[in-house]
Amino acid sequence: MGFLDRLFGKSTEKETISMTNVNLAVIFYSMGGTNYQLAQWAADGAKEAGAEAKIFKVTELAPESVVQGNEVWKATTEKTAHIPEAKSSDLEWADAIIFSVPTRFGNLPSQMKQFLDLQGGLWAQGKLVNKVVSAMSSAQNPHGGQEATILSLYTSMYHWGAIIAAPGYTDPITFAAGGNPYGTSVTVDENGKMVGDVEAAVKHQAKRTVTIAEYIKKGQQ
Repeated sequence: MGFLDRLFGKSTEKETISMTNVNLAVIFYSMGGTNYQLAQWAADGAKEAGAEAKIFKVTELAPESVVQGNEVWKATTEKTAHIPEAKSSDLEWADAIIFSVPTRFGNLPSQMKQFLDLQGGLWAQGKLVNKVVSAMSSAQNPHGGQEATILSLYTSMYHWGAIIAAPGYTDPITFAAGGNPYGTSVTVDENGKMVGDVEAAVKHQAKRTVTIAEYIKKGQQ
């Protein structure tokens, strides 16, 4: 057993987890396709763990002329056209939520911020309390604001009364994706390719999130 295995315990990445009745909503915003891919991996990881996972996007706020004028942005919009837009009812349905967003000047993109801001009704009714939440982000360089973006999103979750399920250093695979303990954060190179072994880290984060949600849900029954 290597040093990391001794430090963090044996990797659980390949373990089969048995779970029932855990609903995961993966909610993303993506201009270039990176966070859509992260959302797909997260949903796959949750399903491998036995959870029911659904992927949603948030509403685009940019003018149509701007989107259509950018070939990458336009292609991503077309690629995700079949993905339903997230609604408050999707948050009610979910036991766990994974958000995936790019960073905008070290903060959330306005599209995701608006979605969060519109949940005041659920918040006032206490329907967001004890939702298990985790987050992922991306930028074009290793210090482009990914950590700040995730932490900013978590600030809203504290107001919800949600339970943060950060990956921490619970598996050595975290280091292969850059070593961010707050949530998987991706660096995208000049060719639009993700740097690092990101898929495995995302799936581990998703499995950890739905496993914690199962613990919470069973405890409430």
